[in-house]
Amino acid sequence: MRSSQRKQIWFVFILFVLLTLISGPALGLDKEVTRLSAIPPLHELKQFYHIPNFKIGGTYEFGNEAAYEFGGTGGVTLESLGAEPLRVAWIAVGTPERDADGKIINAVLMSSYYSADATLLYYFWYDGQKGNDFCAGPLVGPGKLIDTNKLYVVFLDALGLWGASKPSDGLGMKFPRYSNLDYVQANYRLLKDHLGIGKVKLATGASMGAIQSYIWAILHPDFVEAIMPVAGASAMDPVPRWLFQLMSAAMKSDPVWQETQGDYYHLPKEKHPNRGMMFGWSVLGHTGLTFDFRNKQPWDVVKKDVFYWQPEGEEGKNLLSKANDYDVNDLLYRNMAGDAYDINDQLQRIKAKTLIVQVKTDQWLRYAMAEETASKIAGAKLIGFDHPLAHYAAFRALNVVKEDVASFLKEIGID
Repeated sequence: MRSSQRKQIWFVFILFVLLTLISGPALGLDKEVTRLSAIPPLHELKQFYHIPNFKIGGTYEFGNEAAYEFGGTGGVTLESLGAEPLRVAWIAVGTPERDADGKIINAVLMSSYYSADATLLYYFWYDGQKGNDFCAGPLVGPGKLIDTNKLYVVFLDALGLWGASKPSDGLGMKFPRYSNLDYVQANYRLLKDHLGIGKVKLATGASMGAIQSYIWAILHPDFVEAIMPVAGASAMDPVPRWLFQLMSAAMKSDPVWQETQGDYYHLPKEKHPNRGMMFGWSVLGHTGLTFDFRNKQPWDVVKKDVFYWQPEGEEGKNLLSKANDYDVNDLLYRNMAGDAYDINDQLQRIKAKTLIVQVKTDQWLRYAMAEETASKIAGAKLIGFDHPLAHYAAFRALNVVKEDVASFLKEIGID
């Protein structure tokens, strides 16, 4: 064999090794499994940061912040599994105010709801976006309720979906099981280590974002001055737990998931358990709106949200985008996170001023749960309203009760 041939063979071998390394868990088996942003046109607004040696899925010793500085005790780092360090993502807007040490002291946090990321939060609530109409107007922007002329607003991704580290990056079912506590602690490291935030004026968010608001005040009572949870509950109530267990079972019922037990990333996206994904979303959609509202819709409209194993015409049409945009394992992990820890017995630790906004007609997170939560937080205020959109009325909740919200913001020094 000639020298030139040997060099070519070695070159091909080395190239193969390098490609094998970069195509494994460290960068994801298929970088196109799920996008880094829910709204592609807004992707350029999003930024990313890696947190080395963050422990996922550990236990948190409440009251001892040093013990969970980089995640809970006994947690697992992504590096130990051959992946890149934990990735977090955010969009920041507004006007930072700094103290004598250069730390930002006028931050407002908007935490992600169940299926969202920073681009979706921006799309619905930032001034001038197409999603403003569904929300009965914008919430964030110059001169708006949350005024970016006076405040520094951070829209946050949550661990496990979109721009943050997630199972579909490559680890699949080997990804560490995370909890709602990990959502907050990972983003705490982002705020402290990278964004230079020294004080949070307000932590808010809808649905899962509301749960994170409570956790911000529990894990970091001296860091967060006020919280405003919207359409979210602190306790693991049987009704939502039952609902998400049904969703998980529906996703796992897909023949592809059954055959692979979640190890399907060697297959092209169109052969993933996409029907299970659609089935799962249909389960959620069944009770997402009030039944009175649904009953007034013609079947030709409703059937687009109904799952069929063998759809015809427009049956299940509205579910197709869910199969394209989400990954089953990502959502299975998100559902498990909701069962990982009940913070209800820690609510008495909250020192932050609290306004809870709840939809009285919500069929997932009942108003009675919000009443119970408010009773456990010293000085907490609760505002409720009825709406046919039920849980989805969370998107417009702060505009529906705008006067009450404005009064609370003035009370905490945001006006």
